[in-house]
Amino acid sequence: MKKFFRIITNKYILTGIAFLTWCMFFDQNDWLSMRDKQQELDGLKSDNAYLQKQISGMENERTTLINDNQKIEQFARENYHMKRDNEDVYVVDNGK
Repeated sequence: MKKFFRIITNKYILTGIAFLTWCMFFDQNDWLSMRDKQQELDGLKSDNAYLQKQISGMENERTTLINDNQKIEQFARENYHMKRDNEDVYVVDNGK
């Protein structure tokens, strides 16, 4: 028991424990801050992947619109409520 008590009260071990405690909980880059930053980074990576998929889809849609006149007409009718001269357009708003 005395040997265990001497090891625990050793000034180097106490200093090392104090240093590790300081680094893990009180330092600017402590363990909790690093965990929060890692979670934020993971969220940003998933957002980036989602946005890359959106960009890819929009580029495909743009390519389709550039090359196909029927798609251009369909896009204009759906998004800008354009019509031909002999047509009437009725817009039904669902309240959103």
